[in-house]
Amino acid sequence: MKVLHIDKNHPLLPNELEKMGFTNDLAYTDSRSEVLKKIESYTGVIVRSRITIDAEFLEAAKNLRFIGRVGAGLESIDTELAKEKGIMLFSAPEGNRDAVAEHALGMLLSLLHNLTQANKEVKSGLWSRESNRGVELGHKTVGLIGYGNMGKAFAKRLSGFGCKVLFHDILPNIGDENAEQVSLNQLQKEADVLSLHTPWTEKTNQMVNSEFIEAFAKPFWFINTARGKSVVTRDLVKALEAGKILGAGLDVLEYEKSSFENLFTQTDQLPEDLQYLMQAENVILSPHVAGWTIESKEKLAQTIVDKIQKNLSKIKA
Repeated sequence: MKVLHIDKNHPLLPNELEKMGFTNDLAYTDSRSEVLKKIESYTGVIVRSRITIDAEFLEAAKNLRFIGRVGAGLESIDTELAKEKGIMLFSAPEGNRDAVAEHALGMLLSLLHNLTQANKEVKSGLWSRESNRGVELGHKTVGLIGYGNMGKAFAKRLSGFGCKVLFHDILPNIGDENAEQVSLNQLQKEADVLSLHTPWTEKTNQMVNSEFIEAFAKPFWFINTARGKSVVTRDLVKALEAGKILGAGLDVLEYEKSSFENLFTQTDQLPEDLQYLMQAENVILSPHVAGWTIESKEKLAQTIVDKIQKNLSKIKA
């Protein structure tokens, strides 16, 4: 049994696979065409997002039994075709949910208390207390869209602040002690904060647009640690300019490459709305690192190992 590692991950992953009887081959710098030439001989493949697992890839991978995606989303994989071919899919949203939840909370608190602006001002010699007066999270209603691993982890952390937490999800009856499930209409009526915790799908693609934003009864703060393509950036900018969105914490951007690995070429050639976000004082940006902690790197790998181990007899069959 052979496994091809297309992206570099925590070393425990190949080490543990070797203990299970797999031979590991590393292809961290191989091009897509190089991978396609040899994928036929592999039982499994371990990926993040560098190479898309599409129909061409799956047709070439004639002996593939499993795909391990070291991350939460599966949008870079043709999941329907993989299932048709009997290929098992393992992802690891459990591995970085805590990291994402902490990052989202950090962004929200920074926005509410003007921390990035205050830090910049003090370092430049400006001591302006009144303009940096914050607002308290405990008096707010936080609305979440998506209540899977990430949404639940964020709600759990919010429970200690005394704020009201609502969520909307396509699955019914999944509320718990940390959050109340409501309709999208009710969430938009009550929320002071909106945080996305959804995968990128046809339904969530460009979901946050002008119509969606205007449906909120109150101006609100916006956090996105999910997927950048769920947001229409130009509409987000219009809402920031109009004061409908009070501030935004964005770990993901519409203009990211599908591999998530880079964004910038020359900053003067970036879209105008993206340049606005980069300059706005009420916008916090980070480079898709919400789930990218030292701890999550190991937990993501261990989660994939555990799922392969659990299904080892099926893989060998």
